[in-house]
Amino acid sequence: MIIVDNALRAREAAGRPIRVGMVGAGFMGQGLTNQIVNSVPGMRMSAIYNRNPERAVQVYHYARLGDVVRAGTVAALDEAIRAGRPVVADDPSLICRSTLIDVIVDVTGSVEFGANVFMDAFQHGKHVVMMNAEVDATIGPILQVYARRHGVILSACDGDEPGLQMNLFRWVRGLGLTPRVIGNVKGLQDPYRTPTTQRAWAERWEQNAAMVTSFADGSKISFEQTIVANATGFKVRSRGMSRGVAYNGSIMDIHQLYDLDELRDLGGIVDYTVGPSGVKAFILAEHPDPKQRHYLNLYKLGEGPLYPFWVPYHLVHFETPNAIARVALFGDNLAPPMDGPVVEVCAVAKRDLEAGEVLDEYGMYMTYGEAANADEMSRGRYLPEGLVQGCRLLRAVPKDAVLTYDDVALSPGRLADRLRAEQYERFRGETWLSEHLAASPAALTPA
Repeated sequence: MIIVDNALRAREAAGRPIRVGMVGAGFMGQGLTNQIVNSVPGMRMSAIYNRNPERAVQVYHYARLGDVVRAGTVAALDEAIRAGRPVVADDPSLICRSTLIDVIVDVTGSVEFGANVFMDAFQHGKHVVMMNAEVDATIGPILQVYARRHGVILSACDGDEPGLQMNLFRWVRGLGLTPRVIGNVKGLQDPYRTPTTQRAWAERWEQNAAMVTSFADGSKISFEQTIVANATGFKVRSRGMSRGVAYNGSIMDIHQLYDLDELRDLGGIVDYTVGPSGVKAFILAEHPDPKQRHYLNLYKLGEGPLYPFWVPYHLVHFETPNAIARVALFGDNLAPPMDGPVVEVCAVAKRDLEAGEVLDEYGMYMTYGEAANADEMSRGRYLPEGLVQGCRLLRAVPKDAVLTYDDVALSPGRLADRLRAEQYERFRGETWLSEHLAASPAALTPA
């Protein structure tokens, strides 16, 4: 966003930088901290929380900041921020409650933990930027309700795929075209990948093997496309989207994968492909004006009726500060859901699962996620991929079958379960999930 750079320089000149509190200090948090500290005027990485505090200290050191303070109270946190010293919080609530933090960035990827942090942040008047597609795709619509209730913004981020695609969507729509396909491009798709198969690649790039697995098995892209669907009202053609159909042709011809009448009937779709190379995200859009179609042809976009627009890269943490600035300075929410969920991410068995097993997290060995339209999710009582961790199987589930709420005893006492039930009741008028939670003693008793 070109306007952001001048606005940030003005804040730097005025001595009023945006003060960021970050929750999570993994690979992306490390890159984001380095970017803010060394390349972004008008912004400060003021405080970090991580389960392992030493890791947060290391992230500061990676960005060439020393003299790091550990804070166990809000007063100690604020004192360090006033002194311009980098501070590590012993608890995320300290960052949420500090009056010297303007925006919180979540880079954890955890649904339950994220939900608790967000609700605390909202109650203390904090904007939140998410590098956490999992929580957004699972309970984003109801979290937006709470954010608005407290007069704050809950936003996706620039750089990551949902923000990247929404920037392109808003730009194409601003040109007067009607988007019909919003596509995400992968280099690999294999639903049966595990942290074991991905360990070498993860170690090479100093990343978490489970997170890398969620990229490879399709879970992450399902979360990402769900966010875009909910922000645009677009659907998926079928569960799993195109399941990573391989496409090695020109981006100019990718429209051949789609039937325009079907796209119009659906009102537009989100999708993903494996390839083409040199493309990270694309939009196929049509123009209602034949005079403008003549110009689009002149400008080398072809004869239509679907015209391609694309971005060749996504730079994640390099661009995330733009989202922070858009939220803090302009009140701009990058990808807010239009209403309730249009698409969600269901859990699918990665192998034959046996009764009594306790499910591990997404990106692990037992499940992968697929995007499905919310009507199908509700009708089938599908279990969301974002809520699988800690659920105990009540019966066997075969490989590649979708897991349902009736297949599991939920991990007990989770805020995210209650919020999703509220989300269904508020936006869909459905009470079955609330009734299921209330009636299930397994949801209240530890396994």
